[in-house]
Amino acid sequence: MQKLTIEYPLATNSIKIVWDMISNAAGMQKWLADKVVEEDDNETMTFTWGQPWTERDTKQSRILNKEKFDHIRLMWDYHEDTPEAYWELRIAQSKETGHLTLLITDYAADDDEAADLRGIWDDNLERLHRVSGL
Repeated sequence: MQKLTIEYPLATNSIKIVWDMISNAAGMQKWLADKVVEEDDNETMTFTWGQPWTERDTKQSRILNKEKFDHIRLMWDYHEDTPEAYWELRIAQSKETGHLTLLITDYAADDDEAADLRGIWDDNLERLHRVSGL
């Protein structure tokens, strides 16, 4: 497994706004997938890409850890046998400037997958900026 870390500077100093975009299904649905549903167990989220009239891809992710205004760590169901293969969205704040950064951690099987994954995250972060101004 290859660890991938992406730092994305944010155009806000409001931790609450960022937290609302990364910590729940409604926020994630605005930029991460076409549909995100938090299941009744409050421990699983289902992500769907694509529209009902097109080919769709659906994956589940279990919430491993969630600390308000700090981070959410999840694991895709297909990585259950690889405990280090989580994905995480973490808010970091500069002590000097107060500026916020979104730190994304994800894991890839090899260099090719790492390049693809970085492209996916770049697209997601562009969408986050477009829909929220962050």
